[in-house]
Amino acid sequence: MKAIDFEDFGEADVLQLRDLPVPEMRPQDLLVRTHAAGVNRADIIHRRGGYGRASFGDSTVMGLEIAGEVIAAGAEVAGFATGDRVMGIVGGGAYAEVARIDYRQAMRIPNGLDYVHAAAIPEVFVTAHEALLHLGRLQAGDKVLIHAGASGVGSAAVQLARAAGARVFATANSGKLPRVRGFGADVLIDYKAEDFGEVVKRETGGKGVDVIVDFIGGSYLERNVVSLANGGRLVQVGLLGGAEGANLPLERLLYGHLQIIGTVMKSRTPEVKRQMVARFAQRWLPGFTESGLVPVVDSVYPLAQAAEAHRRMESNQSVGKIILSTGA
Repeated sequence: MKAIDFEDFGEADVLQLRDLPVPEMRPQDLLVRTHAAGVNRADIIHRRGGYGRASFGDSTVMGLEIAGEVIAAGAEVAGFATGDRVMGIVGGGAYAEVARIDYRQAMRIPNGLDYVHAAAIPEVFVTAHEALLHLGRLQAGDKVLIHAGASGVGSAAVQLARAAGARVFATANSGKLPRVRGFGADVLIDYKAEDFGEVVKRETGGKGVDVIVDFIGGSYLERNVVSLANGGRLVQVGLLGGAEGANLPLERLLYGHLQIIGTVMKSRTPEVKRQMVARFAQRWLPGFTESGLVPVVDSVYPLAQAAEAHRRMESNQSVGKIILSTGA
């Protein structure tokens, strides 16, 4: 099979299309002919050597989510069969014409969705659901601030928050704000021109928001904590801004009865990933399209152009998901 491989950590041009063996199918695996694979920020970190290793135990091939057709099923698989259209989260191996996936991390593709749009669902919508609703305990009528509202997870989080009945505040750069409004945000914040803390204070009469989902970290921490209402929850999903300058106002944390919760899907155990997938699928998958949820696709690249897809993500110009297509 054709797959993307790299010998050394480095810039995008280390990614090369090569012939590699088809992965061995285990008893609880589906073997899937990959039609499309999502590109994630974790792939960039992986390629640059940020995790310090090329494999996380499941595959030396990069990539965390797939959409495709089942071509074989292991002896212990239940509920799936050859020919099924599936999408899901893998522990590596997505940047390839054939991938294996634990059937408990696979989901049926909603009717009416093609493979490209299906590949834009698993990582971002499962992560967003986990942050907002499982960890953040978002309820109808709550106010939520979502940073990087035009990103893959951000665009999914805005949609889920709207569907859950929350009032949605979202940050992005000015050029992306119209798209974020289209996802369902009520209050738009240009993070380059406005202080999101001041906007939250003004729009909530000084009370703050109930939940914040943040991918930035660093200097955002103090303003995030101050922007929370009493009993509020900050869910930290990423550290795109690094950890430097992260000041924690402990008195506000203590007397406001606040919670700060960290979550990263890539480092979760397979068992926890299966639980995350199940929670999302149970609540949202049966009526995914009917609920108005839309996987947001920024651009599609052939598998052989994985390096270009990475450069697109590194440009920070994308809105939603970048997808690799195998042409299957």
